[in-house]
Amino acid sequence: MTVNTLDDLAQLSDYSLMDTLKPDPDATQDGRDHSPREVFSGHYVPVNPTPIESPIYITHSKTFFRELGFADTLATSKEFIQMFSGDTSQLPNPLRRTSWATGYALSIYGTEYYDQCPFKTGNGYGDGRAMSILEAVINGKRWEMQLKGGGRTPYCRGADGRAVLRSSVREFLAQEHMHALGIPTSRSLSLYVSQTEKVRRPWFRNDSFSRDPEVMIEEAVAITTRVAPSFLRVGQLELFARRARKNEHPKAMEELEMIVLHLIEREYSDEIDLSLTLQEKVLLLAHAFRSRLTSLVANWIRVGYCQGNFNGDNCAAGGYTLDFGPFGFMDKFDPKYQPWTGGGVHFSFLNQPQAAERNFTMFCKSLEPLLGSDAKQIEQLHDILNDFSNVMQFKMIQMWASKLGLETFNASLFNELVVLMIETSVDYTIFFRELSNVPDDIGVLAKSFYGDAVYDKKILKSWSEWLEKWKALINVTSPASREKLSKEMKQVNPKYTLREWFLVPVYKEAQKGNYVPLKELQEIMNNPYAEQSSETEEKYYREKPSEFFEIAGISHITCSS
Repeated sequence: MTVNTLDDLAQLSDYSLMDTLKPDPDATQDGRDHSPREVFSGHYVPVNPTPIESPIYITHSKTFFRELGFADTLATSKEFIQMFSGDTSQLPNPLRRTSWATGYALSIYGTEYYDQCPFKTGNGYGDGRAMSILEAVINGKRWEMQLKGGGRTPYCRGADGRAVLRSSVREFLAQEHMHALGIPTSRSLSLYVSQTEKVRRPWFRNDSFSRDPEVMIEEAVAITTRVAPSFLRVGQLELFARRARKNEHPKAMEELEMIVLHLIEREYSDEIDLSLTLQEKVLLLAHAFRSRLTSLVANWIRVGYCQGNFNGDNCAAGGYTLDFGPFGFMDKFDPKYQPWTGGGVHFSFLNQPQAAERNFTMFCKSLEPLLGSDAKQIEQLHDILNDFSNVMQFKMIQMWASKLGLETFNASLFNELVVLMIETSVDYTIFFRELSNVPDDIGVLAKSFYGDAVYDKKILKSWSEWLEKWKALINVTSPASREKLSKEMKQVNPKYTLREWFLVPVYKEAQKGNYVPLKELQEIMNNPYAEQSSETEEKYYREKPSEFFEIAGISHITCSS
């Protein structure tokens, strides 16, 4: 079935979260609930989106539209633009005119926080400007569609509920790029911008080296619709577990059980038998999420991606990439690479496995109340948690071996490589892609060297020695075997990644109303492993220009969006 109209889409709607979980009992009846307030119970708040003024179409994901069976013309139809720019006043039945926002708890690197909530209780933290507008079952798969920048909710903490074009472009492109890289992620549906509505945001002066915003700039508001099987997060489970542990209201334990079972049904029904007991399901859930989370983080590192702000509320309980805020794809290899000025080392590139373990700890802590006083089952849950680091290490070893084209990981070779990459200042993406050509000498690898390393005889000698050790370990005995290995490595090591210095000129042109560069970058980053045209290679397969290093808004960003 091809979805040509909003009426066609309406027939696929199925609002499982609103129909099976509990609304906030203090919510308004009409969805006009746009001021900050405490939400004491319930799984969601029914709230109407606030449409952006005079929306116009920028782009949509043709790839994702094809997967969903949507006609491309749908993205530019008046009714579709209205709905996905926040105007739900005229939706056809059985679409619902009220969206929903959810609360969650905040934990940072495994520590519970309350003070970021304006009420100091944790009851005001959640979706401040993101609201889900539709659940639909399409081609047998459930999808939830969420407006990013759809207006204020009770969780807005006094903010305006809007997203600006700059951050919307970044998220729209990043989600589809992550999918093209073969990594589980939320997806991008559409991107619309207001012709008239603007908001002010803190940002940097041009060519500034500042780590903190220096000026307020006026930016156009936009809405990008992100799509996932669900938007359930570790932070949501944490919120209900905290309430259950403290017995904050009579239904607290029941609400925790309901959201965990809803998570299982939405995200893990193919892996967990729904007829099992609650306790059996909980243990299988912990095991399954551990597998997904460790694979996800290993894949992030494989492609040079740093989440930047990997809190519990930014960690999808379904085990995929979520919340593209202060993310970044690494240029020069740096184990401590961190694109976000507020992130610190704990969320840096090679510390992401440890950050994931902290989130998994909070996940297991949230499940534990459902096991009651059964010491054996609690011990089993602790065993699953305690084995996280071993599973993570195994996934990382597998990943590094595949990047290097090795059948078996070689620690000595890898450790030498890391030292050389740091000493030489190597471009992470270019180095591994050139290594995927299975070179005879270091000539092509030197394309990835920043600075003057190509003139340093000592460094070049070290690289030649390392390359000989690598060649002795790979399985290449003929031209055919070389070609086979090269092809396999190129499926692991992308040629193109969505670096920030690619994004900046794109969103600056979009701010002028020129969307051609955005669509060009969209096409290129949707094929990150492919050999593309010589013009594309010259423009996008190169080292970061020296004048961009340390420049605010390019080499580092804030959470401003």
